[in-house]
Amino acid sequence: MNQQGAARAAVQAASAFRAAAGAVAAAALLAACAGGPPAAGPAGPGAAGPAAAGVSGSERAATLQRTAHGVAHVSAPDFETLAYGMAYAYAQDNVCLTAQHLVTVRGERARTFGASASGLLGLRRLPNEIVDLFIAAHMDDAALARAAAAQSAESQALARGYVAGYNRYLADHGGRLPAACNGAAWVKPMTPAEYLRIGELTAVQAGIGALADAMLGAAPPKPAGNTSSLPAAPGLDGIDRIDVAAAAELMREAGLVDSPFGSNAWAFGRDSTRTGHGMLLGNPHFPWVGVNRFWQVHLTVPGRLDVMGVAIGTVPTVVIGFNKDVAWSHTVSTGRRFTLHELTLVPGDPTSYVVDGQPEKMRSRTVTIDSGKGESKTQTLWSTRWGPVVSLPRAGLAWSAQRAYALQDANAGNARAGDTWLDFGRAASVEDLRRALANLGTPWVNTIAADRHGNAFYADASVVPDVDAAMLQRCAPGEGTRRLLAGAGLVVLDGSKSDCRWRRDPASPVPGLTPIERLPVTVRSDWVHNSNDSFFHTHPAQRFGPISPLVGDDVIRQPRTRAGLVEIPELLAAGPVTLQGIQRQLFGNRNHVAEQVLPDLLAACTGAPGAPTAEARDGCAALGAWDRKSDLGSRGAHVFREFWRGAMSLPRLWRVPPDRARPLQTPSGLNLADAEVAAKVWEALAHAVKKVRAAGFALDATLAEVQRPAITDEAIALHGGHSFEGVLNFLGDSGSPGIGPKGIRIDYGTSYVQTVTFDARGPVAEALLTYGQSTDPASPHVADQLRLYSRKVWPRLPFHADEVARERVGAPLRLVLQPPLR
Repeated sequence: MNQQGAARAAVQAASAFRAAAGAVAAAALLAACAGGPPAAGPAGPGAAGPAAAGVSGSERAATLQRTAHGVAHVSAPDFETLAYGMAYAYAQDNVCLTAQHLVTVRGERARTFGASASGLLGLRRLPNEIVDLFIAAHMDDAALARAAAAQSAESQALARGYVAGYNRYLADHGGRLPAACNGAAWVKPMTPAEYLRIGELTAVQAGIGALADAMLGAAPPKPAGNTSSLPAAPGLDGIDRIDVAAAAELMREAGLVDSPFGSNAWAFGRDSTRTGHGMLLGNPHFPWVGVNRFWQVHLTVPGRLDVMGVAIGTVPTVVIGFNKDVAWSHTVSTGRRFTLHELTLVPGDPTSYVVDGQPEKMRSRTVTIDSGKGESKTQTLWSTRWGPVVSLPRAGLAWSAQRAYALQDANAGNARAGDTWLDFGRAASVEDLRRALANLGTPWVNTIAADRHGNAFYADASVVPDVDAAMLQRCAPGEGTRRLLAGAGLVVLDGSKSDCRWRRDPASPVPGLTPIERLPVTVRSDWVHNSNDSFFHTHPAQRFGPISPLVGDDVIRQPRTRAGLVEIPELLAAGPVTLQGIQRQLFGNRNHVAEQVLPDLLAACTGAPGAPTAEARDGCAALGAWDRKSDLGSRGAHVFREFWRGAMSLPRLWRVPPDRARPLQTPSGLNLADAEVAAKVWEALAHAVKKVRAAGFALDATLAEVQRPAITDEAIALHGGHSFEGVLNFLGDSGSPGIGPKGIRIDYGTSYVQTVTFDARGPVAEALLTYGQSTDPASPHVADQLRLYSRKVWPRLPFHADEVARERVGAPLRLVLQPPLR
């Protein structure tokens, strides 16, 4: 289909998608009654829901205004029209990004972009063929439509409006799109089913989506027997013969352990601020490319919603932001989103397993995709009562003649997040946020918030299977279960016992999920924080009741957690907290790991056992002159980063090892009295020096000379350091980690960063979106805010109607919903 055809189809889709949704829902119902498989097709959100409660008249319109840096302000008389305008505005900035993501959720990447090329599946880059097979295997449009139909009328209206608004943009601009997708046959209207698939893909990106290749690689063993790559150790069987280190590495590759994506968030209550109002820092660290980019928007339905902040991808509401009473942010939490179930197989039949002594047959399903060039690819998937079979042979979790492993994802079919975030936008206090979180919609994040009443709020009320410590012990298939959870974050339950299913607590709105009453939630008047470690470190004085190990443990794995626990008290010691004080603290760019290890390193640079080489001595000189910050003027920061990248995982590295009783003081120092450790440390430093020089940079170069964005060729100097260095203002390089001929090229990290408090009128917010609003290289907003970030400028955001009118750039755009609803 050419783009003119796509435009015509978009207009037709705008008028037809409600009818199509209803037809597919009916087809799904008929299929269910007949006992057949669920119908596939363009199922839609809320086909039977009310259109726009409280709004009369045949014509409704959204008004789109823009202020500095392309920030979008959308107002409308109802939620459907609001999402219509929001989708149109987002397409103005990111139409090609959305169009390409629609290719992904259609399962058409291989035939469109090539089977051997790769694409993003959630946060993970995989071959297009794998992505397409996963979409074909996982997506159940009828089931997604049923889940969406159970959500509020407002959420269903937002979904309908978003689909129609995107399609309206295609209809208005066919043949005049950005160069990246103009004229491309793959630019097509969005269907309601595809909209729901986008939400599902976001929900499961911390579960089965991250292990798509493990699901697709699961096949019954050949008659020869055990297919595990690990020989069975004497006296060990099943879960006890796993390789925890290999499992941890697999989970790290999948982004499920030590994920490069995280966040910081601090909330201060009335005891910490001069005004008595709450105050918030939100500093998510998310990708600068792909559909997980944030986008700034202000959404208003008079009398019903007035919220500003950022949306993510095609979510039609604000996911991090503020209104007149509350401000909130999210951080990726430590909660487990899935469990593995060890299956005991029927002897001689590796596709049957035993539950309570009785055999059950696995179900098989074959999917086929178009892999391009007239070729197709077929794959058979296997599933059980617990979920799909997965195979992780490198970790010893393979499908053998005796055992297999099934994965149960707690976020599969989670359509609740839209209602959660919509209720956030309407909240008047942190207690309202708690009520919104009770529906267990936030898939994999903590919530940190402050309100105008002076409350600081923390909750990990994300989606977690209801498995407590007693059940974990009772249902462990072997002693290796504990080691696997601690070392690789994997939960394995005994799949041969039906009573090892997730608990069904009547207090939970979703059977099998842990209800908010048994999750960590607190309101304080001083402060709370999170930097991607667990609830244990919310505040030094905070204690919670018994919490499931699946939510988190007391280990500090992120150096940024320790940095926050050091820097927040230092900030408070200077007096009542202010927005500007928070901003200075975050962008002070202290390198906490350097503060912990450099004294020992520099003291040992001469005359120590295993004396350093000439390169290592040069590294010592550079680090000795460094200010131990990751700021623009910091000379030698890049040398330390390369050194620590190579040294941080060395065995016996720390002079004072980690001590859970002293989390702020340990670990510390370098164990250079150990000659073997010292030799490895000097080797890492010498390697770092060689790498920096090979890239063409001086050892005493400033970070401003070295660190640049990967999303533009514009030479914008970037301050900030890596999470593994304990720098709160985290910037990362995922493409080719480390320094190269173009320096350190950043493509994720500090993204939307906001500081918010309140005055008598409402919110006072200073914030920026580092990479800008648009992915179109021709847009003035493709990297304009990176220049602000480089200069540490925090724009004041216009929230009130008079502020928006005063700061508006260009004329408003009025978008009439087409066709008018009956």
